[in-house]
Amino acid sequence: MPIATPEVYNEMLDRAKTGGFAYPAINVTSSQTLHAALRGFAEAESDGIVQISTGGAEFLGGQYKKDMVTGAVALAEFAHVVAEKYPVNIALHTDHCPKDKLDGYVRPLIAISQERVAKGRNPLFQSHMWDGSAENLADNLAIAQELLAEAAKAKIVLEMEITPTGGEEDGVSHEINDKLYTSVDDAFRTAEAVGLGEKGRYLLAASFGNVHGVYKPGNVVLRPSILKELQEAVGEKYGKQRPFDFVFHGGSGSTIEEINEALENGVVKMNLDTDTQYAFTRPVAAHMFTHYDGVLKVDGEVGDKKTYDPRTWGKAAEAGMAARVVTATENLRSAGKKIG
Repeated sequence: MPIATPEVYNEMLDRAKTGGFAYPAINVTSSQTLHAALRGFAEAESDGIVQISTGGAEFLGGQYKKDMVTGAVALAEFAHVVAEKYPVNIALHTDHCPKDKLDGYVRPLIAISQERVAKGRNPLFQSHMWDGSAENLADNLAIAQELLAEAAKAKIVLEMEITPTGGEEDGVSHEINDKLYTSVDDAFRTAEAVGLGEKGRYLLAASFGNVHGVYKPGNVVLRPSILKELQEAVGEKYGKQRPFDFVFHGGSGSTIEEINEALENGVVKMNLDTDTQYAFTRPVAAHMFTHYDGVLKVDGEVGDKKTYDPRTWGKAAEAGMAARVVTATENLRSAGKKIG
């Protein structure tokens, strides 16, 4: 199927919220990790989301120039071609973009999609993320208002993070402390600033103890019940049941119980990066250790071309990551629920 249209993406999000499941959002950094994600979704018969962070886009742009927009556009265009060979709907998304990178990443990408939509085409990406968690909430929401209006012109969904996620990703870091929990007042201020869909659709990354990366048990305390509190408080004030479409950040390493509670409270998207990075790299490490005398020209020998051919270990890497994506769809209950 082709990359999801704006209409299909909205249907995906609506089905997830109504059906009590969420889509894995898989970070990719290459055409190979893209194929791994697409393969995993196809094998699970699940629609899904593929996303590119600023660091991923810079890597994709090549180390000579390291241009984020070039990298993101190149992979998105590639995805529009190859996704047609997979029998699932895929939405393209850009991950964490802080204030100092907006002009070099999200704003130019929104402009590209606006131009496409003006010509009767679909946007290049289906959603973009504004990460204002390092700003005070007033400044965060002021920028969110501006971005939401621009995104709506391009038929794009905006994701916004209103309070910090712990840990570090692409240079944006926050301490693991009590600030990692969104308050009801934060949610009220968000609804007042950007509305509840009438000004444009958005996904909300609220904090309930989320942390990027994987930490040993006890280091991170997730409280998915906070999401229920936010839904009920804002829903009662505005007369709208479960008004927010929530995003679960820092999803790698979470327990099934934590995931299930988050799904019940309106999570429709969960980000996965650390776990899929490891799933991609682990088979490569096994190949290199097992066939060290083939991938290296040890003691003046010639090595074994079949073992150091990138296609050999690359296929194992793709299979490993695809399997982890399948597991994610099962954990998030999206497996077997593709549209069509």
